[in-house]
Amino acid sequence: MNDSTPHHLLMQTAAALTPDPDPQETDEWREAFADLAATQGAGRARQMLDELARLARQQRIGWQPELCTPYQNTIAVDEQPVFPGDLALEERLASLMRWNALAMVVRANQAESGGSSELGGHIASYASAADLFETGFNHFFHAREGTGQGQHRGDLVFFQPHSAPGVYARAYLEGRLSEKDLSFYRQELTAPGHDAQGLCSYPHPYLMPDFWQFPTGSMGIGPISSIYHARFMRYLTHRRLLDCSQRKVWGVFGDGEMDEPESMSALTLAAREGLDNLVWVVNCNLQRLDGPVRGNGRIIDELEKLFAGAGWNVIKLVWGSDWDGLFARDLTGALTQAFGHTVDGQMQTFAAKDGRFNRDNFFGQNAELARLAQGMTDEQIDRLKRGGHDLVKIHAAYAAAANHTGQPTVILAHTKKGYGMGSAGQGKMTTHSQKKFDETELLEFRNRFNLPLSDEQAKAIAFYKPAPESAEMQYLHAKRQALGGYLPRRESAAAVVPIPALPAYAQFALAADGKEMSTTMAFVRMLGGLLKDPALGPKIVPIVADEARTFGMANLFKQVGIYSSVGQRYAPEDIGSVLSYREALDGQILEEGISEAGALASWTAAATSYSVHGLATLPFYIYYSMFGFQRVGDQIWAAADQRARGFLLGATSGRTTLGGEGLQHQDGSSHLMAATIPNCKAYDPAFACELAVIIDHGMREMMVEQRDVFYYVTMMNENYAQPDLRAGAEADMIRGCYQFNSYSRLLNKGQSPETPSKPVQVTLLGSGAILTEVIKAAELLAAQGVDATVYSVTSWSELARDGAACQQAALNGDANPDQPFIAQQLRISHGPIIAATDYVRAVPESIRAFVPEGRRYLTLGTDGFGRSDTRAALRAFFGVNAQRIVQAALHLLKTS
Repeated sequence: MNDSTPHHLLMQTAAALTPDPDPQETDEWREAFADLAATQGAGRARQMLDELARLARQQRIGWQPELCTPYQNTIAVDEQPVFPGDLALEERLASLMRWNALAMVVRANQAESGGSSELGGHIASYASAADLFETGFNHFFHAREGTGQGQHRGDLVFFQPHSAPGVYARAYLEGRLSEKDLSFYRQELTAPGHDAQGLCSYPHPYLMPDFWQFPTGSMGIGPISSIYHARFMRYLTHRRLLDCSQRKVWGVFGDGEMDEPESMSALTLAAREGLDNLVWVVNCNLQRLDGPVRGNGRIIDELEKLFAGAGWNVIKLVWGSDWDGLFARDLTGALTQAFGHTVDGQMQTFAAKDGRFNRDNFFGQNAELARLAQGMTDEQIDRLKRGGHDLVKIHAAYAAAANHTGQPTVILAHTKKGYGMGSAGQGKMTTHSQKKFDETELLEFRNRFNLPLSDEQAKAIAFYKPAPESAEMQYLHAKRQALGGYLPRRESAAAVVPIPALPAYAQFALAADGKEMSTTMAFVRMLGGLLKDPALGPKIVPIVADEARTFGMANLFKQVGIYSSVGQRYAPEDIGSVLSYREALDGQILEEGISEAGALASWTAAATSYSVHGLATLPFYIYYSMFGFQRVGDQIWAAADQRARGFLLGATSGRTTLGGEGLQHQDGSSHLMAATIPNCKAYDPAFACELAVIIDHGMREMMVEQRDVFYYVTMMNENYAQPDLRAGAEADMIRGCYQFNSYSRLLNKGQSPETPSKPVQVTLLGSGAILTEVIKAAELLAAQGVDATVYSVTSWSELARDGAACQQAALNGDANPDQPFIAQQLRISHGPIIAATDYVRAVPESIRAFVPEGRRYLTLGTDGFGRSDTRAALRAFFGVNAQRIVQAALHLLKTS
């Protein structure tokens, strides 16, 4: 032993070396327990162990059971069900998938005239996961049959992203992709010119909207999303919106991916909710991009402890059938002991080396192991399979997972990265980046999997597809037909959901008559009205992280309840209150606790329900705006990829509206980030009437017109007088800007409008929280003899996109391109333009190129870190209060 020995190995060794003070007594305990298990069964044995553990805790012995089991398969040989398929045919099909997947990547990276295309791609990940995928495709992954009574609505499958070539390879054999399509892997722009469909690098529903269901390319997003999709299916069932009781969520992820915090963050939620409709398959090939996942430990043991401790059912799928005989002959426990002392870094070396090396360095460790390997050739040792490459073992694990009740299940499948790639990459440190094969390596791969390819075909990296009447193709199609059709497949058909007339739920905002309220309160009141609508109301999914009371939503607790899979098992402290906390099995609000990542994952599940379930739901997720795009921006990007439809509501938005909270809570950048997402329509309304118009338009666009967009709308907790809706301004509000009012110096000075005077004019643009400051500035300017025209900018990003589209049309040679909308609006105003927002200056700067030529344009914003103080002090500090806006206007007039 030395200082570098892993801690858990030291502990195991110490336990093994502890002397037994009474071996005879120990043997008696062993015999008694063995007799109990043999005569009264496993259930009674577990009961006795539980009782002993209880006594140990009561006596404060300081002992608890290990969460880690021996490095063996959880499912014993005698517990395996009969394999229900043709093993030889399935192995041949898996080999064909491996070859065609390899061919896609290698061909994409072949040298072209003038150099190499170097498009990238991955071979090794799918090589390790192929059998895991194929067992699912042939026996477990159920496709959506339809929406009729009794028809299966389909399982949800999250595919390991680097294995995408293998999914394409299967779709090619199924006839869903052509050979030409495969030839344009990672060439999405080039392919249409060759009458082909370009295949995207990873699962991207936005790019392949009829194929991929879930984007998983950003590590960790797939795992957390799968958990909340499984929970959302329970939500739909419990609320009687859709029966999802027969459906499963399957996720195939990598062991290195488990390092991402999002992968692990919701494990306890899955167990707490009893999500036995969820199965994860973690492909433990022991290697990430640069080297071993846990070189000095064992990732399978680590994950077993983690998942078991979180309350999951854990199935270890470690060794293939070839090992069964070795374990049966191992009467001394030499194999188990050897594996218990072999770390993953060494296991990776065993994967990269041949049978002779493994005979000498693994089985040669001691006499007991050597005797087990006697009679085996070096080639037989080399072909000993890890569990994740044995179809029989995989099927047994999947069947156990599918039938398990009461808990989510994780299958920890031991594989070799680059399985079958031989000297080209199996188990090598560089295997993740391997995307080229020379002729010798191609022939070795062909021979390794006994592929029906001539030398010339193998060297030419020809795709291979058996004849339609072949046994392989007949089998492949029959298996998928028995499971409802082909996967992955994305559908988007969902019934239109009618939207109530705007005055029905927002008349108070349309005719506010100067009443003071915040836009957040206005939204909550609108939401309460919408929830009462008989058609739309049940389809609304309100979501909060842990701020419902902060946002004034407590009145909804009694109205629609908070969803709980077990109802409410307690009498809440505030049970007598009108606003008491109410949980219910059919509750409508998803209250996710302090987890923005979890709340966003729930929002995504609801926002894509129209596609995933054929049932359109409308999620409203309200949260502190600072904790949206900044905190979970990657998840929002993935939701955009998945063509989400719903509302993200950034409350207490802006850098100065949330006075006392300070730097970490004040948002000055979310609109900048929202503008980078093409299908996100971002609005920063100042008034309740604007908010109502935007919400109404968004609902109609998403639920009636069924466009693949989602809305980001910021709201404030600041109370101020609310104006009535300006007649005819609705369309302009949606396009991003409308003229709010004009403030004249003549009226302030008591002069008659006929008094001749050269006008001094300025134009002021404002949005959100700062529009009220802009209006005050206009009034101050008018008092000083300056006419001011005020525009309310409801969306800087929509104005910028419109301007860019007009600009691009002109660049493309359009003889009569449209004039940018902001330019059209500003034509009726005069003088220099000052734009002020509660966000960084880059937000209003985004429209600079589209303001009328010859007009000076100055932007004011809240660049820098936030501070804790009053709103007035903060706005003065950042230079966005009325006084600073006046100073800016006078400066521009003076220097013009």
